[in-house]
Amino acid sequence: MALDSIKQKMTALTIKADEAEAKSEELTTKVKSLEQENLAKEQEITSLSHRNQLLETEVEKLEKQVKELKDLGASGDHHATQNEALQRRLQLLEDEAEETDKTVRETSEKLRQTDVKAGHYERKVQALEQSRDEWETKYEDMAKKFQDANKALEDFRREIEGL
Repeated sequence: MALDSIKQKMTALTIKADEAEAKSEELTTKVKSLEQENLAKEQEITSLSHRNQLLETEVEKLEKQVKELKDLGASGDHHATQNEALQRRLQLLEDEAEETDKTVRETSEKLRQTDVKAGHYERKVQALEQSRDEWETKYEDMAKKFQDANKALEDFRREIEGL
């Protein structure tokens, strides 16, 4: 009867260890997924930052052209038309640069949130791995106790047969 109880406990410990290991693997997979998402966000930030720099360079170039055109003065309708077109283009580029800045800020915030989630899941994985290790230690201890009990039972049985 005590032997059945020990076997049940060992079975329960084995099941709990298997469950902890499965949960650990699940969380490890989730951490990897979040790390990949994090990398994609970083690449998007780099791309948007580069695009923003290009747009800012273009804005500076156009501002310089506008200034040069203003310095030349309004020497005719042609220059005025060209100046207005450059002004419109400059405004469009400034708007686009502002939109790109906004997108970079939003992506940076999403990246930060992803980093926080990844850290959280890494801590969970560590806790589950520690729990799994504790369960494995308990399982090994119980298995040794079970073997010792079986040996004592066998010795006792031989002793009784010897009487």
